[in-house]
Amino acid sequence: MIIGKSRKEIEKMRAAGRLAGEVREALRAMVRPGVTTLDLDAAAERMIRGAGALPTFKGYHGFPFSICASANEQIVHGFPSKYELKDGDIISIDVGATLHGFVGDTATTVPVGNVSEDRLELIRVAEECLERAIQVCHPGRRLGDIGWAVQELAESRGYSIVREYVGHGIGRKMHEDPQIPNYGKPGTGLKLKAGYVFAIEPMLNMGTHLTKTLADGWTVVTLDGRPSAHVEHTVAITEEGPEVLTRVAGERAAVRVEAAVLSEV
Repeated sequence: MIIGKSRKEIEKMRAAGRLAGEVREALRAMVRPGVTTLDLDAAAERMIRGAGALPTFKGYHGFPFSICASANEQIVHGFPSKYELKDGDIISIDVGATLHGFVGDTATTVPVGNVSEDRLELIRVAEECLERAIQVCHPGRRLGDIGWAVQELAESRGYSIVREYVGHGIGRKMHEDPQIPNYGKPGTGLKLKAGYVFAIEPMLNMGTHLTKTLADGWTVVTLDGRPSAHVEHTVAITEEGPEVLTRVAGERAAVRVEAAVLSEV
């Protein structure tokens, strides 16, 4: 069952989304060679709890960390670890924050140091796919329009779309109905209505769309070991059109916050 949100509930989701977005941007500012993904996880948990919120991912079906940190061929659900980021890596950082009973969920893929042009282009196209999908989110459009917006662009640029993992409705729970695939046929599927809130998250692979899960039971990687990019926003559908709840305007402030956090890790 799809749970529509009232204006008051979307206001609460706006606060949760803003916090998740601020943490995302702060972690982006931390990314550099030598930083470990555990450093990123520890910083995220401090910031989320310091804002009076909870790290949504921690304990979710047993997931043991506050963020997902997925490097290079890792697609989603990567475990933070002692792995030190290296020049040329790309790292997907997925953040969830629960504030006043509602969830904000967002992700970005960040280049580390000097990164090859093909990896940078992968990230750029993933971000463009997300923006195109967001622009579809108007009342009266169809769920298939969102998936097609991602699929058509990604495949036209030579990238494959991950099929097993998709976006989702979001609200008081991180995962609500409906599922939001990154592929589809325009004009088909559920009709979008004002009050729906979706986490839209394109996952693009440089090679095959096929995946496998590592022995930890969580980390999903590309079957051929080639790089993947993952980006995500929480988006409210309103009568006026899409509102991106995890979009952050004041990125400089987030960088200043993280300067203090980084000194602690």
